[in-house]
Amino acid sequence: MSVEELEGLDITRVRAENPGPYTLSGTNTWVVGRDPAWVVDPGPEIAEHLDNVAAAVEARGGAAGIAVTHDHGDHVEGLLALRERLGRPEVGARRYAADVRLGHGDRFGPFKVHSVPGHAPDHLAFVWQGACFTGDAVLGEGSVFVAEDLGEYLVALQRLRRLPLRVICPGHGAPVWDPQAKLDEYLAHRRERERKLLDALDDGLRGEDELLDAVWADAPPEVRPFAAVTLRAHLEKLREEGRG
Repeated sequence: MSVEELEGLDITRVRAENPGPYTLSGTNTWVVGRDPAWVVDPGPEIAEHLDNVAAAVEARGGAAGIAVTHDHGDHVEGLLALRERLGRPEVGARRYAADVRLGHGDRFGPFKVHSVPGHAPDHLAFVWQGACFTGDAVLGEGSVFVAEDLGEYLVALQRLRRLPLRVICPGHGAPVWDPQAKLDEYLAHRRERERKLLDALDDGLRGEDELLDAVWADAPPEVRPFAAVTLRAHLEKLREEGRG
């Protein structure tokens, strides 16, 4: 089922049929509230997906705005086409095709905006009535690759951890109904990777491939390039802290 109502919340999940190693079961678009509704992450430009999003928005009284967590293609490819279909509501984003440029602490319609850099430099999360729309900062399953600002990413996760959240609505995967446990899991996962990396460095390993073999041995071959990106982010964090 590609369209799902979240029980007890005025939120619809519309999942695009673009499954893969990085998109899991597909990219999630979220339709939030009603009279008017708000869209989080339009998703890919797949006709059936945009039809489903537009139908969900129409059923909720039309759209007031579109919020963008970050500008990776699987989240924004369908933005311009969907915006035209919905009557050109305003777009809120840190950079991509934004009518309203957003930053940490801003409000966009009903949402409180949180900066969550790391996976992408423009990455935002949107919080509404205890629901946190995390894009690729926190997924419904597995972990994410972090390209830069790992330290700031961890600070942002800790900040989200302190919020009274009811559910995480991720960019990929199912809703997470125990947000605090998921955020604890993500923080613990990064600490464990860092511990293994420090052990590998203490053992004299320096080459990228040998560090990946030692620290990211569980990464499937198809995601190894992204594990390498995350490795570089961990190394940069250690250098900034004088530990690498």
